[in-house]
Amino acid sequence: MTICPCCGFRFEGDLRTGCEGCGARAVGEPLPKPEHELPAYGRPLLLVVTGMLMVLAFFAQTVAALIKDGAPSLNFWSWVAAAETAAWRVKWISIPVTFVVLWGGRRVYRSMMQVPARFVGMKMARRALVTSAFVSFLIATLIGITVPDRLRQRQFSIEATTDAQIHTYERARLEYQALHGTVPANPRDLLELADPDGSIAAAVNEIDPAFYKTSGANMAEVSPKPRTLSGAALRNTSMGSATEESPAQEFSLTTYEFRLPGEDKIYGTDDDVIVRDGVRYTVSEAKAAPIPARAPRRVGKR
Repeated sequence: MTICPCCGFRFEGDLRTGCEGCGARAVGEPLPKPEHELPAYGRPLLLVVTGMLMVLAFFAQTVAALIKDGAPSLNFWSWVAAAETAAWRVKWISIPVTFVVLWGGRRVYRSMMQVPARFVGMKMARRALVTSAFVSFLIATLIGITVPDRLRQRQFSIEATTDAQIHTYERARLEYQALHGTVPANPRDLLELADPDGSIAAAVNEIDPAFYKTSGANMAEVSPKPRTLSGAALRNTSMGSATEESPAQEFSLTTYEFRLPGEDKIYGTDDDVIVRDGVRYTVSEAKAAPIPARAPRRVGKR
């Protein structure tokens, strides 16, 4: 195979007979090869530098994670935890970088193996390539070990957000019930309460009134039976307080229930959260075991 130095055309033959592409011919005999050729070190040095940079970068991230956690401890498990944190932090950078390093390093090393006599430091280049592969495998392993714990933490965060919303609503409901002697018939009734930080409004806005239910009790049924009065007391009671009781005071809302969307933010799925009287359930739990109904209780102003 001959490559024309004028046009770059490749052909089988000799330039003395002319290039098949442009017709150029050699003006003389080709120069002889030198007796001694210095070996090249550029490609081996590239692999060595790449391997060292990967090791130093990951080690620096591990030390930074170890120091950030507080007083650094030099025991084995502290280093493992710091390495897991470092691997998780650089996951979006390390994954593409390791792929490029391993793919490019393997191609460079294969090109060197075709003519190993032309290069110096083959052993160092091979060790650097193995080191790069080991660091890549270590980062991938640490990320894989960390994934289950990160998923649990994410789930705890979601549940904590929902619990904070439920606790805020329950606190506002207690304040409302202390003022009016009944739970709110609509969650937006809680907006009349003082809300300096906006937490009540944020909790109420997350509740769909279509999934809000209340139930009550007849105060005459749940209240103790009155004692029989006689004489003047009976006459005074029948004359003075016959019209004091209003229908609104004879019936009071005592229980409530509402639903919050789950992680998918869609109502009507099994991960929805059901809140009944401050107790949290999921739809799947409610299907497995029905939610117990609470007995009516007397609620009113003292």
